[in-house]
Amino acid sequence: MVTDSPGYMHIIEYLTEHLSLFESSSKEDSSVTIIEVIEQQLSEQIISVCAQNENLTFNQRNEIIREVDAVLYDLEEILSGVINKPATTEQITFLTEFATLIKNLFDSEINAS
Repeated sequence: MVTDSPGYMHIIEYLTEHLSLFESSSKEDSSVTIIEVIEQQLSEQIISVCAQNENLTFNQRNEIIREVDAVLYDLEEILSGVINKPATTEQITFLTEFATLIKNLFDSEINAS
């Protein structure tokens, strides 16, 4: 659905272009880790996708969940060295934007079908 699309590849490239955000250590004492931010933001965006598209079938919703699991896996692989570190404000902002881009991909795919 989404993870095999050219749009997804562009979003992953966008992430890799901004990996420097995740390389520097922060002096901030954040209580939330990078993985927690990712999980929270992706969850919120996918809940929004499903809420906005009440006509999705059970199978379509399951497919969306499988796709989000694949996105999460990819993010865990790319950010494996820092995934459990406290998130900085800049990282949270970036990950929020990233999750919105993922939502937009799902919206586009749903509207195209």
